[in-house]
Amino acid sequence: MAKHLLSLALLASALLLSGCSAYNKIVYDQKHVEWETQTPSEFPVLNAVGYAPIETQQGENAQLKDLNAMRASKLAAYRELAEQVYGQRIAGSSSVEDWALNRDSFQASVDGVIRGAEVVKTYTVGDYYATELRLDFEKVHRLYQSTNRQQKVKRVVYY
Repeated sequence: MAKHLLSLALLASALLLSGCSAYNKIVYDQKHVEWETQTPSEFPVLNAVGYAPIETQQGENAQLKDLNAMRASKLAAYRELAEQVYGQRIAGSSSVEDWALNRDSFQASVDGVIRGAEVVKTYTVGDYYATELRLDFEKVHRLYQSTNRQQKVKRVVYY
């Protein structure tokens, strides 16, 4: 009988102790967080120029070649903007044979999304088309804020 009482007392004390530890966790894990949106104090403005030759463009006549050169120069300008925003990925390799450089090559690429850029000007420069783009990060910030509100912790209240 004393054995049963002892095991019952141990079981009751184990239940009481485990209940106290669970209560502490619940109390400390409950909180309310208030968020506040932040806006940077300064916004950079990036400019890029893209060029494309007119004569080497595909097209049946001069007007089509001009149009294709305009489009190609715009894409080249967008690539330059992407390089400024995201940087370039450079991959290279070299091989040496008999203590002489046998082969040396590298490859550059850029990957990114440019939103909010505006065409400043498209014009001819000799046999090339040039397109100037402008990317104002204040406009980019407004576009981003409309889809993803950037926030910081304003206040945390624990219950």
